[in-house]
Amino acid sequence: MVGNRFASFVAPLACLAAGALHAQAGGPGTPWRGAGAQPCFGIDDAAIQCKAPGGVVAIRAGHLFDSRAGQLTAERVVVLRDDRIVAVGAPAEVSIPAGARVIDLGNATLLPGLIDAHTHMFNNPRPGMTRELATLIAVQNTQADLRAGFTAVRDMSSHDNGYADVDVRNAIDKGLIDGPRAQVSTRGIAWRAPGAAAEDNPLGRAMVSNADEARAAVRDQIEHGADWIKLFPGGAYSFAASGEPQYVTTYPLPVLQALVDETHRLGHKTACHVLGGEGQANAITAGCDTIEHAFGLTQAQANEMVRKGLYYDPTFTRYLEPYMDDNDAKSTGGKYSMTKIFAGAVTLAGKTPGLEIMVGSGVDGSTFVHGTQALEFESLVKRAGLAPARAIQAGTIVNARIMGWDDRIGSIEAGKLADLIAVSGDPIADITELQRVKFVMKGGRVVRDELSH
Repeated sequence: MVGNRFASFVAPLACLAAGALHAQAGGPGTPWRGAGAQPCFGIDDAAIQCKAPGGVVAIRAGHLFDSRAGQLTAERVVVLRDDRIVAVGAPAEVSIPAGARVIDLGNATLLPGLIDAHTHMFNNPRPGMTRELATLIAVQNTQADLRAGFTAVRDMSSHDNGYADVDVRNAIDKGLIDGPRAQVSTRGIAWRAPGAAAEDNPLGRAMVSNADEARAAVRDQIEHGADWIKLFPGGAYSFAASGEPQYVTTYPLPVLQALVDETHRLGHKTACHVLGGEGQANAITAGCDTIEHAFGLTQAQANEMVRKGLYYDPTFTRYLEPYMDDNDAKSTGGKYSMTKIFAGAVTLAGKTPGLEIMVGSGVDGSTFVHGTQALEFESLVKRAGLAPARAIQAGTIVNARIMGWDDRIGSIEAGKLADLIAVSGDPIADITELQRVKFVMKGGRVVRDELSH
């Protein structure tokens, strides 16, 4: 699954000792002869300033959210060494090592770094915008997400920017830029009816017309560094005169099954954009790992998702936005509203025993601003009836599990990466506290601190 992940980079980020060899001012062959002290070298082999080691840090907080148990605990101490947590417990149970730097967050609540399972780091393309400018904006977007407490994201297609999301992910991984840990889905794969005119855009979605093309497209995207394969089994919705929702279906089921099976054969997972109808039913039948949106989710479908171990990512806030009601009012004369149907589907999902609900915002820089996606927690609690603790679990340990990262993030435990956030109040009593994150740490490095004293 990781074979080609860093194919676009020729060298790892390495901090070299003062006597290490580098050519002239920066390559192999002679000691460092450039300006100043011995530097480190980045992913493009260029000289950069070395980052100071993290050392030993102890964090004190009045409360801690245990994402595995779904409970808030009393005063806790968390000890870190470099980028990892080494101890967690009550003050009487955990000794702060001599010489450790202490971060005292007072009565704040410490939580695992949040995970947004449906972002679009690249905005929708604008006429005349260069790919270089689009990438700079994508970096700005990811940094806004990180400062808001989202220390990891699953990015769900690059919006006509090809494989640039792979470059952004790798640059973050290698320390070239700040941003959340990311899994990306590159271009995505869409349906083109046989005989339709070719409209392939090398930076846009790959278009397929049969099962062989589908399998080839999956292989190509994984070879280019995709972590996930983004699929589109369903398209737009409309209302019949009777008020019955109607949904567009794209791939025939055999093609969708080929897409899912090839992805799984190669050790990756699929995320399927569906709104309802046959396309939604096909996505569940084919075994899409995450069902995205699903306005028309039924109880039978929710039960089948539980049976198959599929996860549900509603991107709830994104499709409760006022413009949705405006569009429906205009097209139906004010008779019908998809937001009401969707709210019922997500509420149904929340009441289905065993169905794993994710937190994915759909944030896209268009109608949903990067850095504000903690609104999703509030929507899940206040509009779908999820318990606050369950909503926070959805945006931490549940998302970490479906991403295959629950051995490193999603909870505050010894051995995990030190991805931590803190809020002033109690997010169980007031879920909107997550919209006011005051402390962010990623990999043991403080990104934001408005709390410590």
